[in-house]
Amino acid sequence: MKKVVLAYSGGLDTSIIIPWLKETYGYEVIAMAADLGQGEELAPLQEKAIKSGASKLYIEDLREEFLTEFIFPTLKAGAVYEGSYLLGTSFARPLIARRLVEIAAKEGAVAIAHGATGKGNDQVRFELSVKALNPDLEIIAPWRIWDLKSREDCIDYAQARGIPVPVTKDRPYSMDRNLWHLSHEGGDLEDPWNEPKRDLYLLGVSPEDAPDEATYLELGFEQGVPTSLNGQKIAPVALLETLNELGGKNGVGIVDMVENRLVGMKSRGVYETPGGTILYMAHQALERLTLDRLTLHYKEQIALKYAEIVYDGVWYSPLREALDAFVNVTQKNATGTVRVKLYKGNCTLAGVKSPYSLYNEAYATFGEDGVYDQKDAGGFINLFGLPLKVRALMEKESGLRK
Repeated sequence: MKKVVLAYSGGLDTSIIIPWLKETYGYEVIAMAADLGQGEELAPLQEKAIKSGASKLYIEDLREEFLTEFIFPTLKAGAVYEGSYLLGTSFARPLIARRLVEIAAKEGAVAIAHGATGKGNDQVRFELSVKALNPDLEIIAPWRIWDLKSREDCIDYAQARGIPVPVTKDRPYSMDRNLWHLSHEGGDLEDPWNEPKRDLYLLGVSPEDAPDEATYLELGFEQGVPTSLNGQKIAPVALLETLNELGGKNGVGIVDMVENRLVGMKSRGVYETPGGTILYMAHQALERLTLDRLTLHYKEQIALKYAEIVYDGVWYSPLREALDAFVNVTQKNATGTVRVKLYKGNCTLAGVKSPYSLYNEAYATFGEDGVYDQKDAGGFINLFGLPLKVRALMEKESGLRK
């Protein structure tokens, strides 16, 4: 019997895909659930997958790989999609796909299956990654094939086969959770005019429900990578778990946006990214202290392209590797400590220092100094503004300027 490896989450879609694959293809279904930090969601999966018809379930702890190989490079790049989205779902998919391909090789499977819809970005991310890593594998995307047209249809399909699902018609949200974020889509959120309900948030609270007293943190970075919290060295997973807890408690990291999907439509999503929001703000503050103007401004352009690469699912590409090489050079001096203030949904800078700081008080002071001759500025302005002056003289002499 041929085997297929399914990216399994235990959610509505992948729960019904197991019996659908068996009924449609006659394949043996091997499920793989990636532990990316979704916590208690993993506990019931073993029993559930087998009851749904899978012959085996792999639960793979990929949390540290997720942080060190996917999140931290993106953080160092400063990549943010369309100014707001911190790419929590986007860079999880190439990691999941990599492990699917590895398990397929181990099990002798001929195909990979996933539960991404034909309207979304994840189908692209999964399938481009599989093509890049093993182009010989067949890819099965049930949402592009079956007759089910809605989440309500999927709920009915599951109930007819006795498969419990963590979704009801009263709360039909599509959620994706990992160590970095939690996303919410669907239901009443499909109307951008609807404000998210107060009980929507699971990683934290609404800003108005946050404490009246601020929380201060000190984050230490080494070459752009966060390595300590409040003066103590801390492992990557523990660091992000702590920042998620503190950020969530203070209502930090909630983003409500309408974004441009790769497949051409706009979609509305509400994202909770408390720890990631703190890290991005702190890292940016450190870069502003340690990077020269020319490099900083060029890196901002690179960040836009890097975000598109991650969002579009082209992680396993020469361009991403080349951009990583550039980014890593910019991070050589991105070492220091950043103090942040968390208060009612806001994450603000409260101090930054680095042994490689390019801020020089002797030059920047408004007080008396002995190193900067202000007379030099006159010659600089004359030369910098010379093209403007020459053009103005030409327009005057030619009669273009009255």
